[in-house]
Amino acid sequence: MATRTRTLRLERGERVQAVCVLGSRLTIDINGAAPTEAQWFSMRHSQNIDAEICNSDTSKMKVINGEKLWSLESGTVMELSMNTPSTEANDGKVTIAYYGPGADTPIDKAGVYLTGVEISLDVDADRDGIVEKNNPNKASWTWGPKGQGAILLVNCDKDSPVSRMRDGDDDIVFGQKDLEDMSPMVLRTRGPEKLPKGYHLLLHITASNSDKIAVFLYQNKMYSHVLGRSKLHYKLRYTGTNEKEFFVEGLCFPDATFPGLVSVSVSLLETLMEGIPEAPIYTDMVTFRMSPLIITPNILEPVEVFVCSVKDNYLFLKEIKSLVSEAHYKISICFEYVNRGDRWMQDEMEFGYIEAPHKGFPVVLDSPRDGGLKDFPIKELLRADFGYVAKTALCSDVSSLDSFGNLEVSPPVTANGKEYPLGRIIIGTSFPTTNGRRMAKVVRDFLYAQQVQPPVELYTDWLLVGHVDEIMTFVPAPDRKGFRLLLASPRACFQLFEQKKKEGHGDAAMFQGLETKRYTISKILSTDTLRQENAYVQRCIDWNRDILKQELGLTEEDIIDIPALFMLEKNEKNGKAANGNALNGKAVSFFPNMVNMIVLGNELGVPKPYGPIIKETCCLEQNIRSVLLPLDLKCTFIDDIVSYHQKLGEVHCGTNVRRKSFAFKWWNMVL
Repeated sequence: MATRTRTLRLERGERVQAVCVLGSRLTIDINGAAPTEAQWFSMRHSQNIDAEICNSDTSKMKVINGEKLWSLESGTVMELSMNTPSTEANDGKVTIAYYGPGADTPIDKAGVYLTGVEISLDVDADRDGIVEKNNPNKASWTWGPKGQGAILLVNCDKDSPVSRMRDGDDDIVFGQKDLEDMSPMVLRTRGPEKLPKGYHLLLHITASNSDKIAVFLYQNKMYSHVLGRSKLHYKLRYTGTNEKEFFVEGLCFPDATFPGLVSVSVSLLETLMEGIPEAPIYTDMVTFRMSPLIITPNILEPVEVFVCSVKDNYLFLKEIKSLVSEAHYKISICFEYVNRGDRWMQDEMEFGYIEAPHKGFPVVLDSPRDGGLKDFPIKELLRADFGYVAKTALCSDVSSLDSFGNLEVSPPVTANGKEYPLGRIIIGTSFPTTNGRRMAKVVRDFLYAQQVQPPVELYTDWLLVGHVDEIMTFVPAPDRKGFRLLLASPRACFQLFEQKKKEGHGDAAMFQGLETKRYTISKILSTDTLRQENAYVQRCIDWNRDILKQELGLTEEDIIDIPALFMLEKNEKNGKAANGNALNGKAVSFFPNMVNMIVLGNELGVPKPYGPIIKETCCLEQNIRSVLLPLDLKCTFIDDIVSYHQKLGEVHCGTNVRRKSFAFKWWNMVL
């Protein structure tokens, strides 16, 4: 931290009083109090003061009566600092004596009484969980493993058993659990029991930070809210050598207009006499960065699976419960009195977490879609050590692309020479040259502002629903990068069917056992419209394939094509997009889309595709099993065709998974 310097004025014939904070310097203009006829001066000071004469010609120095005299020249100044805190007020003394030409005795004097005090506002700037004293980097914030700067959690959980609000929405501390969500800050002072009259300390924040943080002071066995919202400053009583303990909580995440940095300052104020305004003579500052919301990808270990119970998904629910039980994870079922008939658990929310060196907890991000599940995240999930944040948008700005089936995260990757140890967010949008549907600006801005998982935007507006989970997913792998990207592929499906036809299975039919039109392999291969539509779909997917390869540093060996077919809807029943454009010509899955799966470690819950049965086995199921078997991945096929697929969704759309956090600490990223 740079040494602070301030100017002090002498008064001829008097001894002024001043407080000097250790680590700061006082600059005194020697000429300011000099008589007109003075040409020389001498200086004496007590042992607790370090003094230096600057801008005086040392060759002209002389000694009279044992006193060293400096030539009084224009620009001559004295720099002072205290080397120890004072034990009592005014115990540091400096005397300047002025001499005329040829005089042996001073013609006038001026002096200073100094009180030395140590003031240090301290935080955990080196991120080791301990509030160290006067870290030189505490006022700044830098990224990386050698970075410095304190971290705040957004206090978005609810530790109160009675309040309905998040902890950060009030000015109350709800016990030790609430305190643990805050970052400690300590004001350390050393010096005399009392300062000279006219000095006091002020803790303060800027108006622009007032809605970003709150500060609590522990005193008299209570926690008082002293800064934040309408409180921009708090007058502190100086009590000598002491430590005052504060707790700082974050109130909002980084966003488009807030980069995530906030500062708190303490100033020593001085007033010359009653009725004269105070002026700051010393300021110490600390800086915090708000923890970003980190969203978790499929490859992280599951903690809890969420699924809805609605009137027509009994079979689906039974199979999901069996899968989760087999994988040995917890399942939470949202019943109809809460979900109000809304089965799309994935679309309503996204799970992530926040973290500081001393604490971390999961956070649910609530989407602006606001279906029947809109109350589930805040009413059922918000609790102690489980946070909640919502992004709301105008109804006219919300489209299907704001549902969080349209928000995925890649595993950690390296691309174009840059490491992304927390992966990258992946969202769908419209083609750059169209005016199609896009994720609402408030949501996109929020995702970009978190910084640690820079988003990649894919082209998905060609899909009727428009979600990235309709064309891709990531699964863990024991080799290479630790994962594979699964992409829906009409080309792979036609190649598989053509192979099966050559083997003599052209009459094998899809959708067997269902009350729907059955398509044989030969019929699918000979339907020109289906071929043409899927050639278009494949081009759209290939466009995204190239983006993912470029932005995630993938090669073809990192990608596995999963057979899929789509068809284009062409009737008015699909309604209109949020921008008023008709949704005709948008693609939907022809059969249950296998990439739209739930990933639970090595256990995959895959939509049952109802593909052609060959030798008593679905050839589509056999294909995905065979390509994933080398990765030690087990496929369990979930029948979702009636309860989800026919409603334009699949297994992933109807489930959600909370996962463990990354081992990597976000503040160690190099941006």
